[in-house]
Amino acid sequence: MNRSHITLRWPVVVLAVVVLIAAGAGGAYLWIRSSVGADMRSRSVANRPGGVSSPVQPSSGTGPSASAASSGAMPDVVVSLSADAVKRAGIELATVTMGAASSGVRIPGTVEPNAYKQVIVTPLIAGRVTRVLVELGNPVRRGQTLVQIFSPELAEAQTKYLSARAELEAHERELDRTTKLVGIGAASQQELERLHAEHAAKLAGVQSLRSRLVLLGLPAPAIDALAPGRDVEATTNIPAPIAGVVTERGANVGLNVDTATKLFTVVDLSTVWVVGALYEKDFSHVHVGSAAVVTTSAYASLKLAGRVGYIDPQISPDTRTARVRVEVANPRQQLRLGMYVDLLISTTGSGQAVMMPRSAVQTVGDRQVVYLANPSEPGKFVEREVRLGEAAGEQVEVVSGVKPGDQIVSKGSFFVRAERERLGLGSARGSSTPPGAGRSETVDNARGPAAKTARIIVGEQGYEPSRVTLRAGIPARLTFVRTSDKTCGTAVVFPTLNIRRELPLNQPVEIDFTPQQAGDIGFVCGVNMLRGTVVAQ
Repeated sequence: MNRSHITLRWPVVVLAVVVLIAAGAGGAYLWIRSSVGADMRSRSVANRPGGVSSPVQPSSGTGPSASAASSGAMPDVVVSLSADAVKRAGIELATVTMGAASSGVRIPGTVEPNAYKQVIVTPLIAGRVTRVLVELGNPVRRGQTLVQIFSPELAEAQTKYLSARAELEAHERELDRTTKLVGIGAASQQELERLHAEHAAKLAGVQSLRSRLVLLGLPAPAIDALAPGRDVEATTNIPAPIAGVVTERGANVGLNVDTATKLFTVVDLSTVWVVGALYEKDFSHVHVGSAAVVTTSAYASLKLAGRVGYIDPQISPDTRTARVRVEVANPRQQLRLGMYVDLLISTTGSGQAVMMPRSAVQTVGDRQVVYLANPSEPGKFVEREVRLGEAAGEQVEVVSGVKPGDQIVSKGSFFVRAERERLGLGSARGSSTPPGAGRSETVDNARGPAAKTARIIVGEQGYEPSRVTLRAGIPARLTFVRTSDKTCGTAVVFPTLNIRRELPLNQPVEIDFTPQQAGDIGFVCGVNMLRGTVVAQ
């Protein structure tokens, strides 16, 4: 009896032990979560502007570093060079000035033929090609023979014309005799009227056959030279309808052709069209009649002026752009069909802006910097972060960072940057850690410790690099910088992450995400032409 009583209570004891263990585990989890959450909140407050993590001494805020910090820019870094190093680097200074702001829209364009001066040459008669007199790319004059075609149809039309003309001449002689007979009373007036009617019909038939010969391409002197007893010419010449250049050739000896066969394409290249894609944001600034300048990397000194002649009333649903057309003179035929060019269209806006040489700008990490010089302290250069606007030739607009009158390194800035990196004067993100000091692990609460960073340049050739390798589960930051207008990559899209970012010219754009699992994550430009891959391992 006692043994049975003990056996029945064992399940109750086991159940109680399980409940106590579960309660203890839950309490430990809540305590750890609370502690970690408090720690994370304290770090978040410290990293936010105005957050407090440790006592901070008040600053006067009058120095360059203070102003940079207040504006969100990185602190300045001072680089000192000896007089000999300055001489060897060939350092030259330039002054930041006020100049005319970019008052134009710069877009890439493509050279196309003037459609009003492009002719497709087709034969006027069916037959077989017996001779081709021009090659692809040859310049031709108007009326110059391009090809010869043997045509039985032409020979038959000439024979019918000769026969009808012979009948007309015989009928005219009969009409003359009858007219004389009516005058002496030897023939009736009724007979004369019948002959006049027949003469009119035969004359109309001859004129119809002559018109057909003209339509078949036989020139008038050749028609007048036709006479009984002479050989009928069965070969016709196809002339060039305009002066220009042969850009397409489909004619070869032995080819059977009809009136729909395309033999040649002749284009007058004295003027060409430059066609570009105009973005929606520029529609209000560009109008038909706006002045434009065409330049190309093939000829550095070439500048061709023209005007906007047409803006497509419809926009492309894929690129959200409208085709804009500028006609320019091409007297030396330096612009070739299909060539990529730069199209600068003048806009109605104008004004003054802070300008400096483009050669003064260096890229450090994900930012643009210049090196300021102080005439009173030779050999000392201050690295200053700048924000850039639109470029105008060799000058670039400065949005912030420097002011008119500042002296900057315009030639040899790369040497100063290399010396700064050699001495370890601050990190690529602008840290002011002194040389030789220990560096702590970079921790960004939005990305976690040891976050992976990569910089991708968007240029004329696409993404560089186009393939980035990351670790799955570790936060990542990709910095995209578009360095050229000659690219469709004005935006970057991560389809699987539902991320899209616009890429302003020469301005870094950061994208943060965490690859959750191993695999490929693709990214493309806004029009889905340029492609890149993030490989998560």
